[in-house]
Amino acid sequence: MVSGSTPDPRPAIDAALARRLVDTQFPQWAGLPLELLDPAGSDHVIYRLGEDLSVRLPRHAGAIDQAVKESAWLPRLAPHLPLAIPVPVAVGEPGFGYPWRWAVSRWLDGEVATVPALENSSRAAVQLAEFLVALQAYAPGGGPAGEAYDDLAGRPLADRDRATRAAIAEADGVFDAAAMTALWDAALTAPAWNRPPVWFHGDFHTGNLLTVDGRLSAVIDFGGLGIGDPACDLTIAFTLMSAGSRAAFRAALGVDDATWARGRGWALATGLNAYTSYAAVNPRVAAQTSRQITEALIG
Repeated sequence: MVSGSTPDPRPAIDAALARRLVDTQFPQWAGLPLELLDPAGSDHVIYRLGEDLSVRLPRHAGAIDQAVKESAWLPRLAPHLPLAIPVPVAVGEPGFGYPWRWAVSRWLDGEVATVPALENSSRAAVQLAEFLVALQAYAPGGGPAGEAYDDLAGRPLADRDRATRAAIAEADGVFDAAAMTALWDAALTAPAWNRPPVWFHGDFHTGNLLTVDGRLSAVIDFGGLGIGDPACDLTIAFTLMSAGSRAAFRAALGVDDATWARGRGWALATGLNAYTSYAAVNPRVAAQTSRQITEALIG
């Protein structure tokens, strides 16, 4: 190790580790082939297990609660939602030097949604609005009596203020800093959510939508699932949609001006965070987040 360097806290994950974890903890699946899904995203290493299952191993400490959260809540939410969501099958335990719980779920067929395929689709926009309406309509009290929801509470947009203003300064020259600052100020000063807390997906963007034959089929990756202000889920309007489909989405969702302003703030903040972190080393992220920021500025 180079003197003064920080060791990578992320565990090494490979097919041999995944095979040992599956075979020892779930011997009923020991004969099924494992196939790496690449790219799988920044939070998990994902393997397809046989034809019908997937194995998701968290890459970092920020994703370690997802297996238990999805196992607890997705079976309750699924009957109320108009698009498919993951079906948890089992939660694995740490082992062989791997430190965290991990998940086995039913495999969902489909391709990751793309902007060229869906950006002008008002039908897809309305489908996504209907999904959010249904998600928000499932009462937080739908769990067992006395269940605690503290670990599902959403963080306020204002928690991102310092980091977002720093990112605006860093991205000045690539994007219009004055326009970004005006958007951000408007988001922070918009009236807060003053209704009962509702469910939100928490990471509702293009990469977490699946399509079959060009039509929306599923919503995945509920690691950000929580209860509170649903404005964070409006990010999808700026990652996927154009102005026309965005208008159809907003009308179908019935979003008020204050929530829309906060949603634009979420899109800007998350877009800038990803842009400043990854754009220099990942052209795909650069293109996606540039579009997200630009569309958020359009409104």
